Amino acid sequence: MDQLTLENNQGEDFEKIEIYLLLEGIYLKYGYDYRDYAYPSIKRRVWHRVHAENLNRISSLLDKVLHDSSCFERLIADFSINVTEMFRDPLFFRTFKEKVIPVLKTYPSIRIWHAGCSTGEEVYSMAILLQEAGLYEKTKIYATDINTEVLKTAKNGCFSLEHMKKYTNNYMQAGGDEAFSDYYKVTDAGVKFHTFLTENVVFAQHNLVTDSSFNEFHVILCRNVLIYFNKDLQNKVHTLFYNSLGKFGVLCLGNKESINYTNYNKMYEEISPSQKIYKKIK
Repeated sequence: MDQLTLENNQGEDFEKIEIYLLLEGIYLKYGYDYRDYAYPSIKRRVWHRVHAENLNRISSLLDKVLHDSSCFERLIADFSINVTEMFRDPLFFRTFKEKVIPVLKTYPSIRIWHAGCSTGEEVYSMAILLQEAGLYEKTKIYATDINTEVLKTAKNGCFSLEHMKKYTNNYMQAGGDEAFSDYYKVTDAGVKFHTFLTENVVFAQHNLVTDSSFNEFHVILCRNVLIYFNKDLQNKVHTLFYNSLGKFGVLCLGNKESINYTNYNKMYEEISPSQKIYKKIK
């Protein structure tokens, strides 16, 4: 091994030590556990915050995070992955409408948990789908996220007007039955979705890593969140979901996620393999 390779390896090892100490410090002081998040994703976001704070080292960020709570909040915002849109992956919503809605219609009441709801676009999408199926009045949706700032946006229901063309197209591809524009009004700040869509929604902070189950659900949606966790943490969260689902409850994951390599792959059957919709059977 030449000198340059040795120095690079030592630098990478030192970087991992610094990130380990940073995440351990965050957990010990603030109680937020990011220690089992996927390393490449955490590494990118840590360095982004190092540079944004005009620092040179991760150890300097650790010092600032421990002594400046506002810096900690900025770092936590960096760790939150907030990529979403109305009727994201339209075929998922169409499949949910065709294969899950008929089952939900047999229940006297419905409880849905939308874990990692981000700014809420998919929560509003589900509310619209349930409204058109005649199920919204008997449904309670629990929309949770670790990030309190994105929850404020979700609860407010105001989104950019420039996205509405794409969202309308998604809605139509998902099999929407009405005019999408009937669900919102245009304001000076963009568009605001009608408040009746959140009358049966509870927005609350919840940490998938450290918090426990808080109800029994017929449906749990956690789409494109687990891809940022390592295998051990994915299994931990799947334990939470399994314990939170009632018998024959439905679990919906993102298109890059699966239960196939988890400890719970034998506990579900596939409703739609392509759209990652599963039914609890054990």
